[in-house]
Amino acid sequence: MEICGKDVRISGRLIRIAHLDGEGYQFFDDPLTAIENLRDCGERVDIFTFVQRISETTAKYDFPMEWDNFAALSVTTFEHWMGKQVSSRVRGVVRKSSKEGVVTKEVPLDEPLLLGISAIYNECPIRQGRRFPHYGVDFESLRKMKSTYLDQSIFIGAYFQDELIGFIKLVMDEARTQAGTMHILSMMRHRDKAPTNALIAQAVRSCAAREIPILWYVKYCYGKKRDDSLAEFKRRNGFQKVEVPRYYVPLSTVGRAALRLGLHHRMVDMVPEPIAATYRALRTRWFARRHSSFESA
Repeated sequence: MEICGKDVRISGRLIRIAHLDGEGYQFFDDPLTAIENLRDCGERVDIFTFVQRISETTAKYDFPMEWDNFAALSVTTFEHWMGKQVSSRVRGVVRKSSKEGVVTKEVPLDEPLLLGISAIYNECPIRQGRRFPHYGVDFESLRKMKSTYLDQSIFIGAYFQDELIGFIKLVMDEARTQAGTMHILSMMRHRDKAPTNALIAQAVRSCAAREIPILWYVKYCYGKKRDDSLAEFKRRNGFQKVEVPRYYVPLSTVGRAALRLGLHHRMVDMVPEPIAATYRALRTRWFARRHSSFESA
């Protein structure tokens, strides 16, 4: 559905929640007008949720609000990032990656890049202890996936001996106030060369060259989950937790009741963290046994 010239998606059956497609990469210039258009769109929408830009940490609107979080890096220059923002371990890893022959550069979205991404996706059916959803994706579906927001995108490849071993798809918001890592992945068999750290370093260079002040790497933490290896990776690379207002605007009687009862959250977010952690550990072991020929990422 299109609202104010932007695509809006609706999810859920019992409670239908609308959100801007490409949230974080696109924003409504006038959320109030968007809300009025949603009320009159002819589709049943119970709740509309939207988030402010990472630079806007103070609530601007008088709607029901909760705090959301992002892993954000303030960008000035690459030298400042290397010298002041990252851990000494990351500085050493980035330099070692370069010495071992990893080359990072901006690249166009063309067939060689897509073939390289396909090889990365098809390296292993499991990653981080769970099924990897893009394993075995066909070429045309991959092309379509990578072609979204093309005029706002920056593709960065990490190469070793002319082979693509990692990539980032960065997407800038329309005002170029922030750029986010829509997709980032590296080959597991080359992780000793730290291609992901090298990719982050190039992403900082690319943002600095364009004077984009904020680089973000999805959420800093999810739900009640606080400490994990990915959060530690972000911290060492200079990302910090930034909280921004997320609004939940009820557009129907069902929506108002859902907000009062807390039903606008996913059921998985209501599971106590000790139980969720136990489930994740069991899931990891199950996939490891089922795919014993692969090493989990």
